[in-house]
Amino acid sequence: MFTNSERQEERTGRYGSPRLQYLQELVGRFQNATDEETKEKIVANLANFAYDPYNYTFLRQLNVLELFLDCMTEPNEKLVEFGVGGICNSCADPANAAVITQSGGIPLVIDCLSSPVRNTVNYAVGALYYLCNSSTKEEILKPEIVDAIERYAAAETVSFSNLAKAFLDKHVSSCE
Repeated sequence: MFTNSERQEERTGRYGSPRLQYLQELVGRFQNATDEETKEKIVANLANFAYDPYNYTFLRQLNVLELFLDCMTEPNEKLVEFGVGGICNSCADPANAAVITQSGGIPLVIDCLSSPVRNTVNYAVGALYYLCNSSTKEEILKPEIVDAIERYAAAETVSFSNLAKAFLDKHVSSCE
């Protein structure tokens, strides 16, 4: 369920942390974490906050989108999965998409198309669906990328197939 200021105040209560403060605490905990499992849990938590438009300004303010992109460069597949999941959850917003694009996120998302982790691939296709526009289509609609997405569209796995077909319908069919 999406949040608004009134609902957030109601949920936080008198003694709870305001959302910005809570997210800032999560980012600080991530930066100070020394073990991978703690980092994974924090990034997964941040990715869950990334789906709600109420949090978009906070995520940009705290550089969480860049944190997600940094996670996508790690050798830890869970950090990559949760990082691209956070990108996917947040990139429907044009301001977030601009930050992601300007921060070099498109090649990182494209790299996730070849991940052995199913969720990572799904998040990557979903993110590319939203990131592809008139200024990014040359970078995203390269033949090898379209071929990969066409293979997912033909897959028997429904989640891959439906999402990939939606991408192709929106971005490739309209170009032909």
